[in-house]
Amino acid sequence: MASPEPDGSGNPRARAGQTKRTRTRGALLDAAEAAFEARGWARTRVEDIAAAAGVSAATAYNHFPSKHGLIGTVYAPYVRSLVTEAERDLAAGRPVVAALTDQVRALARLTARHRGLTVAFTAAVQEYTIRVGRAPDPRDPGDPRTQAPVPDVLRGLVERGQATGELRPFPPAAEISTSLVNLLLLRTLSRPDERPEHAAELLLTMLFGALRPELLLESGREGRPFRVG
Repeated sequence: MASPEPDGSGNPRARAGQTKRTRTRGALLDAAEAAFEARGWARTRVEDIAAAAGVSAATAYNHFPSKHGLIGTVYAPYVRSLVTEAERDLAAGRPVVAALTDQVRALARLTARHRGLTVAFTAAVQEYTIRVGRAPDPRDPGDPRTQAPVPDVLRGLVERGQATGELRPFPPAAEISTSLVNLLLLRTLSRPDERPEHAAELLLTMLFGALRPELLLESGREGRPFRVG
């Protein structure tokens, strides 16, 4: 007789338990996203999220040991979808300037569309960074910066452009990607009425002004090749 799978897949009781855990986790994430979007970072408690999901606070903490890790997990799928798109562009050999332009615009639209959640995520990142006083550590599951690494949306494309000579080698990809993302997150926090097209134009002008300034020079005296509308 074959031995059961280590994950209990051959045991009906184990399967039922796993299904329950998956549903509970999904309910907590849905409740957390709604709460962070509506009430922000400071006014949202894990206890309130647990109540909305129909579970105890202890159960919520079993799934997500900290509120910082929880919001990072909530925000992660939005980041992951953009990173996946960037990876497709890299695999297809798409020109870096066009790919980066689309990525920055998509990121600006994302932060505008989910502004409440983005503002809560930004507050969580700032608080956590002050608390730990260091750069993100991939081994730290409670760090929202590692759960949802927003700079990765741009970094891989910038690295490719610098490796191929399409972009200037300085500033390094990690530095400029993080700086641009931090600026966008802060503008989402402080400029609630800003159109995503304007935010994207600003970021693209800064990005290519540093890494490919000839794009701005070729656009004439105004130097606004990324203006929309």
